[in-house]
Amino acid sequence: MVHILGVNLPDNHLARFALTKFYGVGHKTAHRLCARLQVHDKCKVKDLSPFQVTSLASFLSAPASAPPLPRYLVATPSYVPPPPNIPIQTLQAQFNAARIEREKKKLKRGIEAGKGYVDPLKSLKIESELRREIRENIAHQRMIGSYVGKRHAMHLPVRGQNTQSNAKTAKKLNQLDRY
Repeated sequence: MVHILGVNLPDNHLARFALTKFYGVGHKTAHRLCARLQVHDKCKVKDLSPFQVTSLASFLSAPASAPPLPRYLVATPSYVPPPPNIPIQTLQAQFNAARIEREKKKLKRGIEAGKGYVDPLKSLKIESELRREIRENIAHQRMIGSYVGKRHAMHLPVRGQNTQSNAKTAKKLNQLDRY
């Protein structure tokens, strides 16, 4: 078993499904994590390299301070490749000139270069950090005296469920000190 940040990941599970063992990581987020860390869809936890395990642990411990992903340009459907007899230095010079020109146009429009894409994994919160945030949100609802806060305080269903049949479950779950 691989042990990352206090969570045991079973060896025989696929990596993208094993990542859902972390509180706050669902299937979509796990799929994004695997893509970011270059883990194949069919890779099991026992087949992860030590580098992948280390990079996963370092990313999950501090996703906001992780290095940004490299941005690769994708060719448009109308792209025609240059002839093979042109030297690579000439192609690189043309590419760099075109990139500088694009950045100048962006700056003229008031957009900083490279700020168009926001990584959704940068704001990832898992385990104790997410639990603390949920606990603070519930405490805030109770403090301001909202309907939701009152329902939490009385240990009743919060989202309009039927109180006859499922209030027993809500009484177990809708407590401020549930974590």
